[in-house]
Amino acid sequence: MKKYTQQNAPIHEALLRHKANRVVPFDVPGHKGGRGNKELTDFLGESCLKVDVNSMKPLDNLCHPVSVIRAAEELTAEAFGAAAAYFIVNGTTAAVQAMIMSSCKAGEKIIMPRNVHRSAINALVVCGAVPVYVNPGVNTQLGIPLGMSLADVEKAILAHPDAKAILVNNPTYYGICSDMASIVELAHRNHMLVLADEAHGTHFYFGEDMPMAAMKAGADMAAVSMHKTGGSLTQSSLLLCGPAISSSYVRQVINLTQTTSGSYLLMVSLDIARKNLYQNGKELVRKTVGFAEYARTEINKLGGYYAFSRELKNGDTVFDFDTTKLSVHTLDIGLAGIEVYDLLRDEYGIQIEFGDIGNFLAIISAGDRTLELERLISALSEIKRRYAKDKTGMFDHEYINPEVVLTPQHAFYSKNHPVAIEDSQGEISGEFVMAYPPGIPILAPGERITKEIISYIAYAKSKGCFLTGTQDLNIEKINVVEGI
Repeated sequence: MKKYTQQNAPIHEALLRHKANRVVPFDVPGHKGGRGNKELTDFLGESCLKVDVNSMKPLDNLCHPVSVIRAAEELTAEAFGAAAAYFIVNGTTAAVQAMIMSSCKAGEKIIMPRNVHRSAINALVVCGAVPVYVNPGVNTQLGIPLGMSLADVEKAILAHPDAKAILVNNPTYYGICSDMASIVELAHRNHMLVLADEAHGTHFYFGEDMPMAAMKAGADMAAVSMHKTGGSLTQSSLLLCGPAISSSYVRQVINLTQTTSGSYLLMVSLDIARKNLYQNGKELVRKTVGFAEYARTEINKLGGYYAFSRELKNGDTVFDFDTTKLSVHTLDIGLAGIEVYDLLRDEYGIQIEFGDIGNFLAIISAGDRTLELERLISALSEIKRRYAKDKTGMFDHEYINPEVVLTPQHAFYSKNHPVAIEDSQGEISGEFVMAYPPGIPILAPGERITKEIISYIAYAKSKGCFLTGTQDLNIEKINVVEGI
């Protein structure tokens, strides 16, 4: 195999050769380089569709890479300080599920915070692993879940010494990090693997003065969402592995669910994004932090809003904070985060990442412009002036400690029947309810439905949160487990 360096992008180079060779396509996809679908070609461009190709010998095969894809993955592992890296084209959901399914079999335990993304609990539904939840700390002022306390992790390990792995959010959606290095040391001392959901932490590997990246901390596996903060196309992701993990076994697990028709558009975006981060990552992250810090300072000057940052650090449940995140608390102006989200989009033409009950998140990157940040700050000032009201009666928390009665797999596959959500108190949920984004379940299969949860769901709906997860698309009924 040809020797590549970090200055190369092997898949990109192979696709350029493929285009130059003017190969006649008697294979899929049927649009034949765009000639078979003019409207799509006009929309996406001929250059795009000419490299939307099928696996062939010169372009390698994602399921069993031996040439350019293998080289691109090896360069990625080197760039991220991992022993192995895998290109994922089913989204970071697939990466999270692959690392859980590689670590745990049916009936085996995994320690995790309850404020995980739904993809982690979905993995438990599929593979039958048993969650041991460590309830995250909660900031009562902001109403947000924090990281895992080291003492709580140790308590879970002592209570469940047979657990196979510990899953850590690094960072949370809001930018909050647990003490990754200490959790790794504690887990390894007790013969457990550490898995990191780094969906929002790609830039940790390349920026200066960032929270510690999972691979540097010695974690065994990390799901890294390159498309979120790394510059690749939506749905492209990475799974990183440390030296203690069998890379060939992980590949087999990935291939259980990953498509056999890997998109070269997604793969080449990962290839080029890795090269860009390796060459320019420090400057890109520095610019991002500068934008975020400027916006945070100006938003806090407005009054009523609280754009929080490293002042939350407490050495434990907020061990560190990702300063690229522009997380803003809104309840003091009498508006839910989702209400500010809707006003920004509908009244001011500004799309932010998400809004929930008490906060909103704007994703900042080096691709932003100062003028756009000024527009956001100005819009927030106007929203406060035009729409602020008394905050009396505002719901003041985001996280509800769950009562887990059944494993997610048991509950999901049990006999279920629908009931009205308002009449479901005391029942055991057979499905999810969550606001998306961020996709962290309010309720997961196997958890008891409480009056507090019912009130939270009703309040979230009334404020305009986009709820998902139930078979009922109107989120008026929920499937509950029969006979419990």
